[in-house]
Order: sequence, then C-alpha cells, then structure tokens
Amino acid sequence: MLYNLLYPLSEHFIVFNVFRYITFRTIYAIITAFILSIIFGPKIIKELKNMQISQKAKGYEPERHKEKEGTPTMGGILIILSSVISTLLWADLRNYYIWIVIYVFIFTAAIGLFDDYIKTVKKNPEGLTPRAKFLSQLVVAITATILIIYVDKSGYSTKLAFPFFKRLVIDLSYFYILFAVFIIVGTSNAVNLTDGLDGLAIMPTVISFGTFILFSYLAGHIKFSTYLHIPYVVGSGELAIFCGSMVGAGLGFLWFNAFPASVFMGDVGSLSIGSALGTVAIIVKQEIVLAIVGGVFVLETLSVIMQVGFFKVTKGKRLFRMAPIHHHFELKGWSEPKIIVRFWIVSFLLALLALSTLKLR
Repeated sequence: MLYNLLYPLSEHFIVFNVFRYITFRTIYAIITAFILSIIFGPKIIKELKNMQISQKAKGYEPERHKEKEGTPTMGGILIILSSVISTLLWADLRNYYIWIVIYVFIFTAAIGLFDDYIKTVKKNPEGLTPRAKFLSQLVVAITATILIIYVDKSGYSTKLAFPFFKRLVIDLSYFYILFAVFIIVGTSNAVNLTDGLDGLAIMPTVISFGTFILFSYLAGHIKFSTYLHIPYVVGSGELAIFCGSMVGAGLGFLWFNAFPASVFMGDVGSLSIGSALGTVAIIVKQEIVLAIVGGVFVLETLSVIMQVGFFKVTKGKRLFRMAPIHHHFELKGWSEPKIIVRFWIVSFLLALLALSTLKLR
C-alpha cells in the first residue's frame, strides 16, 4: 500500500525513491510486523484468557505437559494479524504472487481456527476429523497451485529445479500439480507436528522464511538469477516482503512463546505458517531447498511415519519412545529448553546448507 501510494511521488520528491527497493521495504516489513506483534500480543493473550481458550492435554503426552494446561492457545492469530498488515503496507499490491500467498495463508488459518475452536470451545481434544482437515487443505492447495501456474510468465511453472546442479531442470507437466499440492499440504502438517514445545516451531519458521527472503529476491532479479543459475520467476522478488513480514511476526510471537510460554500458536498458526512457506517455495522454484532449510520439520514428520510403520510391522514395538521425535528426547530426560535450542541450532545449520546451494553448482 505504501509502495503504491508513495513511490509514484518520487517523480516530485526524491526521498520517496527508496520505496522502489525491495530490500528497503523488506527491512521495514520485518520491523513493522515485530512492532505490531509486541503491541497486539498482550491484548490478544488477555482476550484468549478471558475466553478460556487454553491448552488441553490429550492424555498421551509426556507427564510434564500437564503443567502447560491452561496456557492460552490460538496465538497464531497474532502472527497472521501482524504479518498480513505488514505485507499489505509494504508490498506492491499489484503483484499476483502476494495475493496468492495471502490467500493460502488466511484460508489455511481458517481451517486451523475451526480445528482449535472444536478443541477448546467444544471441548473435543481431537478437533476436526483428519478427513475434513485434509480435504480442506487439498482444496486450498489445488486452487493455489492452479493460480500459480496461470499467472506464471517465466515458463518454469511446472518445472522442478535441482540444487547443486546448474542446468538440471525437469518438466513434470500435469504431475507438477500433484507435487505442488503435496508440498503445500505436507509442509503445513509438518509445522503442525513440530509445534509441541515452547518456541520449537516458531524459530525454525523464522529461519526458513529468513532464508527465503534471499531466494525470493534472487529469483525475481534477472541478473542475479542468471548468474547463479537459478530459475528467474518474474515478480517473485516481491515475496521477500511477505517473508520479511513472517520473520518479524515470528520473532514478535517468540517474545511471548519462549519458554515458559505465555501463549501457544495452535493449529491456526502452525497450519497456516507451513502452507504459506510451502507456497513461497513453489513460486520461487526452490521446492527441494525447502526440504533442506525445513529439515527440522521433515525430521519431525519422518519420525511419526517411521514410528507408525515400525509399530505395525513389529506388531506393537516402538522405534522411538514417543513421536514426534522431540517427545522422544523429552522421555530420555532432556530438559525442554535444551531440546528447543538444539533444534534451533540444527535449523540454523540447515539454512546455511540451503544457502550454499546458490554457489555449489
């Protein structure tokens, strides 16, 4: 909004010329989202407490999770509010990709909001049925993928680029729709599985979106993308503003979600964050890089799949003490802050590995 209103004035007032730069607007998107989170955070937490929208134990978590009962949940509303306002303020609102990501973000948040509502207000700890949740996510992911393909002007819409290789690009044709839907829905649920300890999911999220600030900017810049041998996607650079907003909102949420948490994000936060991250990766054609930078999310998901598979094959034996894997470490006696910080460290190192793909080709 500020870009659309103020940049045209640069013809008369040179000071407004700074709005042309994505880097400038990304920095202030981060700051704006963080400030909004700090301002709205206490008010939202207070309102959630008044409405008694709080964490309810399902009965199969580690024993010490009972201490978390009563902590307000659905705090993901804070992330959504801060990041969307910041994005609308600093992004070029004529950019189709901005609206596609916001569409995915908000509609998946609505799914999570309804799920949280059933868990907290309706007192059903299981929430939405897996079938209803999955079908709703599919609808959002399919429509988003079709829109991305429709607005693409770069010729890469159905192609898959491989990191570490300069010219290895495979056109998946119609199968790309299935692949992209898998990425969006899979990332959404992966972040949801990771959100089990105070601050565990939000910091890898911040690191992932921080990494995609750079990938979005480079993918939208024809000279940089050509030099680095990555797909050039017209208009994708503007997604750096959305990613920046997510970084700022995520850091602001962490202010209240750090151990011991004053609020949890709930499904309204985790499902929407994951789907938005997956959508950004699809647009900038860095789907495989997403699996690297989001390795913590991948690990958490694989631990659940492996646990279930091993349990069925061995007829009752367990590969881990509990899944997702952060619960395994809890039951091994690791303190919660130790698990959280170590997962953050791993996420940071994976981000560096993802960034190295820009030159290791």
